Amino acid sequence: MRDKEIHFVVSQEELDRIRLKMSEMEIQSLSAYLRKMALDGYCVKLDLKDVKEMITLLRRCSNNLNQYAKRANAINSVYLTDIEDLQSRLDEIWSVSKEILQRLSTIQ
Repeated sequence: MRDKEIHFVVSQEELDRIRLKMSEMEIQSLSAYLRKMALDGYCVKLDLKDVKEMITLLRRCSNNLNQYAKRANAINSVYLTDIEDLQSRLDEIWSVSKEILQRLSTIQ
């Protein structure tokens, strides 16, 4: 529970710089930004577009897998091309995952 307050004074120029850095990091809360900077000395802004792409690919694979399961249950058969397509998509997801993890491992 946060029940202690810290007050300090800054110039208008310093406040403008703080707000600029907050906007660059897309942080809305001044107290959250100042707390993070005071405790850790830095803020990290992650570009999550690759993660979003991976989630999209996972959803597509999941939808395809559900369709294949429906077909298999209906006609007791699955097409080899469908399985190969799904395998290709899963390989792509693994590739994107490895790239993301590699880039995350370089963050200090």
